[in-house]
Amino acid sequence: MKKLASIALVGTLCTVSLLAGGLVKGDGSSFVLPINQAWSKAYYKATGKQVQYNGGGSGKGIKDATARLVDFGGTDAPLTPRVQNSKKMLQFPAIIGATVMAYNIPGVKSGALKLSDKAIVAIADGSVKYWDNPMLKVTNENLNLPHKKIVFARRSDSSGTTWNFTFFLSSVSLNWRKTYGVKKSVNWPSNNLGGKGNPGVSSIIKQTPYSIGYIEYAYAVESHAKVATVENRDGYFVKPSMKTFQAAAAGASFDPAKGFYAVIGYPAGKNSYPMVASTFIIMPKDKVAKNKQVTAFYSWAFDNGAKIASNLFYVPLPKSLTDKIKKYWKDNGVY
Repeated sequence: MKKLASIALVGTLCTVSLLAGGLVKGDGSSFVLPINQAWSKAYYKATGKQVQYNGGGSGKGIKDATARLVDFGGTDAPLTPRVQNSKKMLQFPAIIGATVMAYNIPGVKSGALKLSDKAIVAIADGSVKYWDNPMLKVTNENLNLPHKKIVFARRSDSSGTTWNFTFFLSSVSLNWRKTYGVKKSVNWPSNNLGGKGNPGVSSIIKQTPYSIGYIEYAYAVESHAKVATVENRDGYFVKPSMKTFQAAAAGASFDPAKGFYAVIGYPAGKNSYPMVASTFIIMPKDKVAKNKQVTAFYSWAFDNGAKIASNLFYVPLPKSLTDKIKKYWKDNGVY
Protein backbone atom coordinates (compact mmCIF):
# COMPACT_ATOMS: atom_id res chain seq x y z
CA MET A 1 0.00 0.00 0.00
CA LYS A 2 3.04 2.30 0.09
CA LYS A 3 2.43 3.65 -3.40
CA LEU A 4 -1.24 4.44 -2.67
CA ALA A 5 -0.27 6.01 0.66
CA SER A 6 2.31 8.27 -1.02
CA ILE A 7 -0.25 9.31 -3.65
CA ALA A 8 -2.74 10.18 -0.91
CA LEU A 9 -0.10 12.18 1.00
CA VAL A 10 0.87 14.18 -2.07
CA GLY A 11 -2.80 14.81 -2.81
CA THR A 12 -3.21 16.24 0.68
CA LEU A 13 -0.04 18.34 0.60
CA CYS A 14 -1.01 19.85 -2.76
CA THR A 15 -3.95 21.58 -1.06
CA VAL A 16 -1.98 23.46 1.59
CA SER A 17 -1.12 26.78 -0.08
CA LEU A 18 -4.17 27.66 -2.14
CA LEU A 19 -5.40 30.75 -3.86
CA ALA A 20 -8.90 31.60 -2.61
CA GLY A 21 -11.50 29.85 -4.74
CA GLY A 22 -8.84 28.00 -6.74
CA LEU A 23 -9.29 24.59 -5.14
CA VAL A 24 -11.63 22.09 -6.78
CA LYS A 25 -13.00 19.56 -4.30
CA GLY A 26 -14.47 16.14 -4.92
CA ASP A 27 -15.18 12.96 -3.00
CA GLY A 28 -16.92 9.62 -3.33
CA SER A 29 -15.89 6.36 -5.01
CA SER A 30 -12.81 4.78 -3.46
CA PHE A 31 -12.64 2.64 -6.61
CA VAL A 32 -11.32 5.70 -8.47
CA LEU A 33 -9.38 7.24 -5.57
CA PRO A 34 -5.88 6.10 -6.67
CA ILE A 35 -6.20 7.37 -10.24
CA ASN A 36 -7.90 10.64 -9.28
CA GLN A 37 -5.13 11.43 -6.82
CA ALA A 38 -2.40 10.42 -9.28
CA TRP A 39 -3.99 12.61 -11.95
CA SER A 40 -4.32 15.48 -9.44
CA LYS A 41 -0.62 15.32 -8.65
CA ALA A 42 0.38 15.36 -12.33
CA TYR A 43 -2.18 18.07 -13.17
CA TYR A 44 -0.83 20.34 -10.43
CA LYS A 45 2.73 19.79 -11.67
CA ALA A 46 1.70 20.61 -15.25
CA THR A 47 -0.68 23.52 -14.63
CA GLY A 48 -0.33 24.74 -11.05
CA LYS A 49 -4.06 24.11 -10.59
CA GLN A 50 -5.23 22.12 -7.61
CA VAL A 51 -7.81 19.36 -7.40
CA GLN A 52 -8.48 17.52 -4.15
CA TYR A 53 -10.30 14.20 -4.24
CA ASN A 54 -11.14 12.18 -1.14
CA GLY A 55 -12.77 8.76 -0.99
CA GLY A 56 -15.63 7.87 1.29
CA GLY A 57 -17.61 5.65 -1.08
CA SER A 58 -20.01 6.29 -3.94
CA GLY A 59 -22.89 6.96 -1.56
CA LYS A 60 -20.96 9.83 -0.02
CA GLY A 61 -20.05 11.19 -3.46
CA ILE A 62 -23.71 11.29 -4.50
CA LYS A 63 -24.85 12.70 -1.15
CA ASP A 64 -22.21 15.44 -0.98
CA ALA A 65 -22.56 16.49 -4.62
CA THR A 66 -26.36 16.63 -4.23
CA ALA A 67 -25.99 18.78 -1.12
CA ARG A 68 -23.48 21.00 -3.00
CA LEU A 69 -20.83 20.26 -0.33
CA VAL A 70 -18.27 19.37 -3.02
CA ASP A 71 -17.72 20.47 -6.61
CA PHE A 72 -18.00 16.95 -7.99
CA GLY A 73 -18.69 13.43 -6.82
CA GLY A 74 -17.41 10.06 -7.95
CA THR A 75 -19.80 7.11 -8.19
CA ASP A 76 -19.45 3.61 -9.57
CA ALA A 77 -23.24 3.26 -9.59
CA PRO A 78 -24.34 5.65 -12.36
CA LEU A 79 -27.34 7.90 -11.88
CA THR A 80 -30.24 7.10 -14.16
CA PRO A 81 -31.43 9.93 -16.44
CA ARG A 82 -34.45 10.41 -14.15
CA VAL A 83 -32.26 10.80 -11.05
CA GLN A 84 -29.84 13.08 -12.91
CA ASN A 85 -32.77 15.37 -13.70
CA SER A 86 -34.24 15.26 -10.20
CA LYS A 87 -30.88 16.05 -8.58
CA LYS A 88 -29.97 18.56 -11.32
CA MET A 89 -26.73 16.78 -12.14
CA LEU A 90 -24.45 16.36 -15.12
CA GLN A 91 -22.75 12.98 -15.43
CA PHE A 92 -19.93 11.45 -17.47
CA PRO A 93 -17.61 8.42 -17.22
CA ALA A 94 -14.02 8.94 -16.12
CA ILE A 95 -12.25 5.58 -16.20
CA ILE A 96 -12.88 1.85 -16.39
CA GLY A 97 -11.61 -0.56 -13.77
CA ALA A 98 -12.31 -4.04 -12.45
CA THR A 99 -13.43 -5.73 -9.26
CA VAL A 100 -11.50 -8.86 -8.30
CA MET A 101 -11.88 -11.64 -5.78
CA ALA A 102 -8.88 -11.33 -3.47
CA TYR A 103 -8.15 -14.15 -1.04
CA ASN A 104 -5.87 -15.22 1.79
CA ILE A 105 -5.49 -19.01 1.79
CA PRO A 106 -2.09 -19.98 3.20
CA GLY A 107 -0.11 -22.02 0.67
CA VAL A 108 -2.32 -21.14 -2.32
CA LYS A 109 -0.61 -18.88 -4.86
CA SER A 110 -2.21 -15.94 -6.63
CA GLY A 111 -4.27 -17.05 -9.62
CA ALA A 112 -4.27 -20.69 -8.55
CA LEU A 113 -7.75 -20.53 -7.03
CA LYS A 114 -10.42 -20.93 -9.73
CA LEU A 115 -13.94 -19.78 -8.91
CA SER A 116 -17.01 -20.48 -10.98
CA ASP A 117 -19.55 -17.68 -11.17
CA LYS A 118 -22.00 -19.75 -9.10
CA ALA A 119 -19.32 -20.42 -6.48
CA ILE A 120 -18.80 -16.66 -6.05
CA VAL A 121 -22.54 -16.27 -5.43
CA ALA A 122 -22.47 -19.16 -2.94
CA ILE A 123 -19.59 -17.59 -1.02
CA ALA A 124 -21.39 -14.25 -0.90
CA ASP A 125 -24.73 -15.69 0.23
CA GLY A 126 -23.13 -18.00 2.79
CA SER A 127 -24.35 -21.29 1.31
CA VAL A 128 -20.72 -22.37 0.88
CA LYS A 129 -19.18 -22.13 4.33
CA TYR A 130 -15.90 -24.07 4.11
CA TRP A 131 -13.02 -23.98 1.65
CA ASP A 132 -13.22 -27.74 0.99
CA ASN A 133 -16.83 -27.53 -0.19
CA PRO A 134 -17.41 -29.70 -3.32
CA MET A 135 -18.48 -26.60 -5.29
CA LEU A 136 -14.97 -25.20 -4.79
CA LYS A 137 -13.08 -28.48 -5.06
CA VAL A 138 -14.54 -29.34 -8.47
CA THR A 139 -12.67 -26.42 -10.11
CA ASN A 140 -9.60 -26.78 -7.89
CA GLU A 141 -8.69 -30.48 -8.04
CA ASN A 142 -4.97 -29.71 -7.81
CA LEU A 143 -5.32 -27.61 -4.66
CA ASN A 144 -5.44 -28.94 -1.13
CA LEU A 145 -8.26 -26.70 0.06
CA PRO A 146 -8.58 -26.99 3.85
CA HIS A 147 -11.64 -27.58 6.03
CA LYS A 148 -11.53 -23.99 7.26
CA LYS A 149 -14.41 -21.55 7.54
CA ILE A 150 -14.61 -18.96 4.78
CA VAL A 151 -14.53 -15.37 6.05
CA PHE A 152 -16.13 -13.04 3.53
CA ALA A 153 -14.65 -9.51 3.47
CA ARG A 154 -17.07 -6.84 2.24
CA ARG A 155 -17.67 -3.11 2.27
CA SER A 156 -19.22 -1.57 5.39
CA ASP A 157 -19.97 1.77 3.69
CA SER A 158 -22.32 2.70 0.87
CA SER A 159 -20.26 1.59 -2.07
CA GLY A 160 -20.39 1.61 -5.85
CA THR A 161 -17.98 -1.34 -5.78
CA THR A 162 -20.67 -3.23 -3.86
CA TRP A 163 -23.26 -2.05 -6.40
CA ASN A 164 -21.21 -3.44 -9.27
CA PHE A 165 -20.41 -6.67 -7.41
CA THR A 166 -24.08 -7.26 -6.61
CA PHE A 167 -24.91 -6.50 -10.25
CA PHE A 168 -22.62 -9.41 -11.14
CA LEU A 169 -24.21 -11.64 -8.49
CA SER A 170 -27.70 -10.71 -9.71
CA SER A 171 -26.70 -11.44 -13.30
CA VAL A 172 -25.51 -14.93 -12.33
CA SER A 173 -28.24 -15.84 -9.81
CA LEU A 174 -31.97 -15.22 -10.06
CA ASN A 175 -32.26 -16.05 -6.36
CA TRP A 176 -29.72 -13.38 -5.44
CA ARG A 177 -31.51 -10.86 -7.64
CA LYS A 178 -34.90 -11.58 -6.02
CA THR A 179 -33.60 -11.82 -2.44
CA TYR A 180 -30.93 -9.11 -2.24
CA GLY A 181 -30.86 -7.24 -5.53
CA VAL A 182 -28.36 -4.69 -6.80
CA LYS A 183 -27.46 -2.28 -4.01
CA LYS A 184 -24.70 -0.05 -2.66
CA SER A 185 -25.27 -1.51 0.83
CA VAL A 186 -26.25 -5.11 1.58
CA ASN A 187 -27.19 -7.01 4.73
CA TRP A 188 -24.75 -9.79 3.91
CA PRO A 189 -25.93 -13.27 4.93
CA SER A 190 -22.47 -14.85 4.99
CA ASN A 191 -19.85 -15.15 7.74
CA ASN A 192 -18.35 -11.73 7.08
CA LEU A 193 -16.20 -8.83 8.18
CA GLY A 194 -16.80 -5.28 6.96
CA GLY A 195 -14.20 -2.68 6.02
CA LYS A 196 -14.54 0.94 5.00
CA GLY A 197 -13.55 1.59 1.41
CA ASN A 198 -11.40 -0.63 -0.77
CA PRO A 199 -8.44 -0.02 1.58
CA GLY A 200 -10.44 -1.35 4.55
CA VAL A 201 -11.45 -4.54 2.75
CA SER A 202 -7.89 -5.02 1.44
CA SER A 203 -6.60 -4.75 5.01
CA ILE A 204 -9.08 -7.33 6.31
CA ILE A 205 -8.09 -9.83 3.63
CA LYS A 206 -4.39 -9.31 4.27
CA GLN A 207 -4.78 -9.79 8.03
CA THR A 208 -7.33 -12.64 8.04
CA PRO A 209 -6.32 -16.16 6.99
CA TYR A 210 -8.96 -18.03 4.95
CA SER A 211 -10.72 -14.82 3.96
CA ILE A 212 -11.93 -13.70 0.54
CA GLY A 213 -13.52 -10.49 -0.64
CA TYR A 214 -14.19 -8.14 -3.54
CA ILE A 215 -11.88 -5.16 -4.11
CA GLU A 216 -10.81 -2.90 -6.95
CA TYR A 217 -7.84 -4.35 -8.82
CA ALA A 218 -5.46 -1.45 -8.15
CA TYR A 219 -5.76 -2.12 -4.42
CA ALA A 220 -5.15 -5.82 -4.94
CA VAL A 221 -1.94 -5.06 -6.81
CA GLU A 222 -0.72 -2.48 -4.31
CA SER A 223 -1.44 -4.72 -1.31
CA HIS A 224 0.09 -7.78 -3.08
CA ALA A 225 -3.17 -9.64 -2.57
CA LYS A 226 -3.74 -13.01 -4.19
CA VAL A 227 -6.50 -12.84 -6.79
CA ALA A 228 -8.71 -15.61 -8.12
CA THR A 229 -9.14 -16.78 -11.69
CA VAL A 230 -12.88 -16.49 -12.32
CA GLU A 231 -15.46 -17.85 -14.72
CA ASN A 232 -16.85 -15.34 -17.21
CA ARG A 233 -20.24 -15.11 -18.86
CA ASP A 234 -19.22 -17.43 -21.71
CA GLY A 235 -17.95 -20.11 -19.31
CA TYR A 236 -14.22 -19.45 -19.68
CA PHE A 237 -11.93 -19.00 -16.68
CA VAL A 238 -9.94 -15.77 -17.00
CA LYS A 239 -7.38 -14.00 -14.87
CA PRO A 240 -7.67 -10.27 -14.14
CA SER A 241 -5.36 -8.38 -16.48
CA MET A 242 -5.33 -5.30 -18.68
CA LYS A 243 -6.03 -7.55 -21.67
CA THR A 244 -9.15 -9.13 -20.14
CA PHE A 245 -10.36 -5.75 -18.80
CA GLN A 246 -10.00 -4.17 -22.24
CA ALA A 247 -11.87 -7.07 -23.84
CA ALA A 248 -14.70 -6.54 -21.35
CA ALA A 249 -14.82 -2.78 -21.87
CA ALA A 250 -14.83 -2.99 -25.67
CA GLY A 251 -18.57 -3.55 -25.90
CA ALA A 252 -19.62 -0.74 -23.56
CA SER A 253 -22.17 1.70 -24.96
CA PHE A 254 -22.40 5.20 -23.47
CA ASP A 255 -25.13 7.57 -24.67
CA PRO A 256 -24.69 11.32 -24.01
CA ALA A 257 -28.48 11.75 -24.26
CA LYS A 258 -28.76 9.59 -21.13
CA GLY A 259 -25.95 11.34 -19.28
CA PHE A 260 -23.81 8.38 -20.35
CA TYR A 261 -25.83 6.04 -18.12
CA ALA A 262 -24.52 2.52 -18.76
CA VAL A 263 -23.65 -0.59 -16.80
CA ILE A 264 -20.87 -2.74 -18.25
CA GLY A 265 -21.34 -5.30 -15.49
CA TYR A 266 -21.25 -8.83 -16.82
CA PRO A 267 -20.00 -8.65 -20.43
CA ALA A 268 -19.97 -11.42 -23.01
CA GLY A 269 -16.80 -12.55 -24.77
CA LYS A 270 -14.33 -15.42 -24.45
CA ASN A 271 -11.56 -13.16 -23.15
CA SER A 272 -13.73 -10.74 -21.14
CA TYR A 273 -13.22 -10.35 -17.43
CA PRO A 274 -16.69 -10.64 -15.82
CA MET A 275 -16.59 -7.85 -13.22
CA VAL A 276 -15.74 -4.50 -14.82
CA ALA A 277 -17.19 -1.07 -14.21
CA SER A 278 -16.87 2.56 -15.13
CA THR A 279 -16.61 5.25 -12.48
CA PHE A 280 -18.77 8.28 -13.20
CA ILE A 281 -18.29 11.92 -12.28
CA ILE A 282 -21.36 13.93 -11.29
CA MET A 283 -21.49 17.74 -11.12
CA PRO A 284 -24.26 20.09 -9.91
CA LYS A 285 -25.66 21.93 -12.94
CA ASP A 286 -25.89 25.22 -11.03
CA LYS A 287 -22.13 25.46 -10.33
CA VAL A 288 -21.06 26.42 -13.85
CA ALA A 289 -17.79 28.15 -12.92
CA LYS A 290 -16.64 25.18 -10.84
CA ASN A 291 -17.88 22.77 -13.49
CA LYS A 292 -15.54 24.39 -15.99
CA GLN A 293 -12.64 23.78 -13.60
CA VAL A 294 -13.70 20.15 -13.16
CA THR A 295 -13.98 19.58 -16.91
CA ALA A 296 -10.61 21.27 -17.48
CA PHE A 297 -9.08 18.75 -15.09
CA TYR A 298 -10.70 15.72 -16.70
CA SER A 299 -9.98 17.02 -20.20
CA TRP A 300 -6.32 17.19 -19.24
CA ALA A 301 -6.53 13.70 -17.72
CA PHE A 302 -8.16 12.25 -20.84
CA ASP A 303 -5.50 13.81 -23.09
CA ASN A 304 -2.44 13.25 -20.89
CA GLY A 305 -3.23 10.67 -18.23
CA ALA A 306 -3.66 7.38 -20.11
CA LYS A 307 -0.23 6.05 -19.13
CA ILE A 308 -0.80 7.02 -15.49
CA ALA A 309 -4.10 5.13 -15.59
CA SER A 310 -2.59 2.03 -17.18
CA ASN A 311 0.23 2.00 -14.61
CA LEU A 312 -2.45 1.81 -11.91
CA PHE A 313 -4.28 -0.98 -13.80
CA TYR A 314 -7.24 1.04 -15.05
CA VAL A 315 -8.49 1.04 -18.64
CA PRO A 316 -8.37 4.58 -20.12
CA LEU A 317 -11.44 5.68 -22.05
CA PRO A 318 -11.01 5.53 -25.84
CA LYS A 319 -10.72 8.82 -27.73
CA SER A 320 -14.03 8.19 -29.47
CA LEU A 321 -15.71 8.30 -26.06
CA THR A 322 -13.74 11.24 -24.64
CA ASP A 323 -14.66 13.23 -27.77
CA LYS A 324 -18.33 12.53 -27.00
CA ILE A 325 -17.79 13.63 -23.40
CA LYS A 326 -16.18 16.92 -24.46
CA LYS A 327 -19.07 17.62 -26.82
CA TYR A 328 -21.50 16.88 -23.98
CA TRP A 329 -19.65 19.42 -21.82
CA LYS A 330 -19.82 22.02 -24.56
CA ASP A 331 -23.52 21.38 -25.17
CA ASN A 332 -24.14 21.98 -21.46
CA GLY A 333 -21.99 25.13 -21.30
CA VAL A 334 -19.38 23.76 -18.93
CA TYR A 335 -16.34 23.49 -21.22
